[in-house]
Amino acid sequence: MKKLLPLFGLACLLLTGCAEKNIQTATSTASQPQPVNATTRSVAYTNPVLPGDFADPSVVRVGDDYWATATSSEWAPLFPLLHSKNLVDWETVGHVFPEKSPAWAEAHFWAPEISYENGKYYIYYTAKKKGGNLCVGVASATNPKGPYTDHGPLVCQEVGSIDGFPIRDEKGDLYLIWKEDGNSRRLPTPLWGQRMNEERTGLTGEKFELFRNDPGTWEGGLVEGPALVRKNGYYYMFYAGDKCCGRECTYGVGVARAKNLRGPWEKYAKNPIMQQNDAWKCAGHGTVVSDQNGRDFFLYHAYTTGTFVYPGRQGLLDEIFWNQDGWPYFKGSVPSVSSVVPYSKNAPQVFDVNDEFKASTLAPSWQWSVTQAPPFQVRSANNGQLVLKAHPEAIGSMLGQRTKTGNYTATAALDVTSLPKGTMAGLSAFGDPNNSVGIGVQDGNVVVWQVKRKQATDVARVPAPQAKTLQFKVEVQDGNKLSFSFSPDGQKWTTPGNAQPIDGSFLPPWDRGVRVGLSAKGPAGATAAFDWFKLTHSSK
Repeated sequence: MKKLLPLFGLACLLLTGCAEKNIQTATSTASQPQPVNATTRSVAYTNPVLPGDFADPSVVRVGDDYWATATSSEWAPLFPLLHSKNLVDWETVGHVFPEKSPAWAEAHFWAPEISYENGKYYIYYTAKKKGGNLCVGVASATNPKGPYTDHGPLVCQEVGSIDGFPIRDEKGDLYLIWKEDGNSRRLPTPLWGQRMNEERTGLTGEKFELFRNDPGTWEGGLVEGPALVRKNGYYYMFYAGDKCCGRECTYGVGVARAKNLRGPWEKYAKNPIMQQNDAWKCAGHGTVVSDQNGRDFFLYHAYTTGTFVYPGRQGLLDEIFWNQDGWPYFKGSVPSVSSVVPYSKNAPQVFDVNDEFKASTLAPSWQWSVTQAPPFQVRSANNGQLVLKAHPEAIGSMLGQRTKTGNYTATAALDVTSLPKGTMAGLSAFGDPNNSVGIGVQDGNVVVWQVKRKQATDVARVPAPQAKTLQFKVEVQDGNKLSFSFSPDGQKWTTPGNAQPIDGSFLPPWDRGVRVGLSAKGPAGATAAFDWFKLTHSSK
């Protein structure tokens, strides 16, 4: 849960001007949330505001509402849609592509950018083209929750195109800014701009370069994640530099500015303006949003230094300040651990999951592999059940939840009487379909299993107790120490085989965090019925 820390006598620093993250900032005549002031009791929020794997977050304000999205990578449904009233408390309300991938794309669903103009919402996103390379595509909707209509790819360069961002120039003409993915082939990474038609279906004219990475500086092998705002006669571009992901990450945040969109662009002499501290590392790839009072905020991602890669790149929020020379900065030039809530109040943040499958549909926090959408059915009657259809290959069918810290406990109850012969179902921790560990029951035995780099092995196999229902548990410490157990009643728990925790350090891919959830492997047509699933997190 997010701690609410009382703060007294804090005056809000209100900035003049409004830096628009979106192409057009919408206004509303409805009553607006009031800013914190010196006489108002205020509270603090604790980062992250988007706990768990929410890399490359993007946000836009429309009236009193904030809408956000983030990278999906290889997890479906694609590109979560999140809503907030205060930039701190977020609710997942849907997905851009809730049922299937765009027809032209097959993988690497990265770096979405949400914008709003003239009653329409636009999501610019990156994906790998079928049989090709990375492209920037776009989808649109009149309702922020969708449904979204895909308009296909806008640009597909030979080495790949990613991180699309829309902006209008000084004359009001619409442009797309993006990165050429040269670092994938050890080449420079120019940031390009090109005119875009008003329908957002194609680019016109000649592209032009804004700037590229300087290998002799903190930027190292790349610059990416451009996010532009107009303020005080300048275009400001917030961008990320060097390695984004995994244990070798060196990410940071820089800024450049220009009087005209085509440049010349001046990189800030004091870059990077955000580095790492004892709590967070490898911060970067975010977007800027302004509140109704002109304060500017940066929603971005970073790894926690504690359990690092296991929860993934989490969504953080910090206020942007401006110095006398017109350059932006963050307090201390590092991510904040806690800070003042933008709207003087917030709600406790819910990290945990308790799903008894009593709703008519599956909760939007559940995810599955992009390459293998699992058929399932939610039976809300008779206390609720989730019926998951098994798959015969790899680790079988899987449904997972984001893990939000490196220390958590997950439990699930399986209706053993519903399990056909030759089918194994239970509780699992997923890195991806090629790297997972779990516990399940199959043909009268409880099995602890592991798939590491596609190689499957049984860690332990013991006779299962005679019971209609079996409960499974995994207790995780430090993100990579996994202890599995089972129980017929939830009171007495048995650890199969060796009591030593399994080393799960191989689980997370370089750009993703670990998921935990349900799995079913068996012959085509077989199903497994789960009564409930619970996930609780702790700081230790």
